[in-house]
Amino acid sequence: MADAGVDPVAIETFAHYYRLLEHGETGLIAEASIAPVDIESLADADVPDDVAAEAIQHTAIIKLNGGLGTSMGMDRAKSLLCVRRGLSFLDIIARQVLHLREKYDAPLPLLFMNSFRTSEDTLEALARYESLPVAGLPLEFLQNKEPKLLAKGLTPASFPKDPDLEWCPPGHGDVYTALRGSGVLAQLIEAGFRHVFISNSDNLGAVPAPRVAGWFAQSGAPFAIEAVRRTNQDKKGGHFARRKADGRLVLRETAQTAKEDLAALADLERHKYTSTNNIWIDLHALRDTLDQRDGVLGLPMIRNTKTLDPSDASTPDVIQIETAMGAAIEVFEGATLVEVGRDRFVPVKTTNDLLILRSDVYTIGADFVLDLVASDVPYVDLDPAHYKLVGEFDKRFPEGAPSMAKASSLRIAGDFTFGHGVEIVGDVALDARTAQRVAAGETLAGDGS
Repeated sequence: MADAGVDPVAIETFAHYYRLLEHGETGLIAEASIAPVDIESLADADVPDDVAAEAIQHTAIIKLNGGLGTSMGMDRAKSLLCVRRGLSFLDIIARQVLHLREKYDAPLPLLFMNSFRTSEDTLEALARYESLPVAGLPLEFLQNKEPKLLAKGLTPASFPKDPDLEWCPPGHGDVYTALRGSGVLAQLIEAGFRHVFISNSDNLGAVPAPRVAGWFAQSGAPFAIEAVRRTNQDKKGGHFARRKADGRLVLRETAQTAKEDLAALADLERHKYTSTNNIWIDLHALRDTLDQRDGVLGLPMIRNTKTLDPSDASTPDVIQIETAMGAAIEVFEGATLVEVGRDRFVPVKTTNDLLILRSDVYTIGADFVLDLVASDVPYVDLDPAHYKLVGEFDKRFPEGAPSMAKASSLRIAGDFTFGHGVEIVGDVALDARTAQRVAAGETLAGDGS
């Protein structure tokens, strides 16, 4: 890591987790050690307009943008994917921020935490927005990298065929280390910013809304996460809980859950809230906490086992040491949660999500904010054999996504190509052994229509 020029604090952070790994640490959080939580709702909070307007003046924005979308067959920044009207995630994010700057006469600096693989593509795509950079602040800082470790022996993996694959990012929990090590944290504080809003670039619902900024400012909390009620699609995802030992809030991810606790993890009545990964932080509290801990927050470890080459199952098993950004909630005394609407959580992790975003379930207004126009977000399950990779997905919707504003669900088993202007109504299931074409203008209606 030193030879590769990695920041010394990032090296020490990696060493901290490596020692835990050597001593058999699994990072698991037992169900018996936590209790469910109930939290405040943003809808019930009183946030005066002047408080919101003042808070947004002192807020900076960071987008996590290190992902390549490899699970969808991409080899460049996932945020370059086209969403609507020829606009990518990056285009929409940039326009959301520029609109807010004008409306509230606020500086609202936008920074991207890129990886060594997404930096060049991202900066090239953003170059068209000449007014986006804020004087005295960079448009990006780079997340750190660490070696993949062979599961057998915990030695750094070697892959001469593609040396880049010997490295991996340390998870989005690295944002704190990278912020400090890059000097960006000090720059933001020096420039007079008090709060930072951090979110994923693939979540277009994560807008730095003044009302949420005002809620955070008047809460006095050092750290807060926006949470949403879990639904069936979140059963396998992480959730919030309270640790019985010290009363601190914790975020438990699936990878931190033992097999015998998976049923409790999936219990939506017991664990009601999941993370949007939309995070608000008091920059002074972050600086002071990092200083007290010599730059190592000591977030709970996530032990991720994968193959050295993700696209080749025959390559050796490796361990990637990761941490979750939201897990920092247990580090800050007085950290809190707030329940927000599902409109602030529109992540795109698969082509199932991408189809919804490209359809008419949402509109994009003049403020470039997504507005849900359907009565609810439909459930989509596309056959991974034909739709998992973006290239194959695009071939099957050559004339654009079907109308899904009246859809409840769409399940496809088999290979279907859609013509222009197809409409999905109610619960629709398609199943075929041979390739099929859905004719232009056709309405597919199922149960519940």
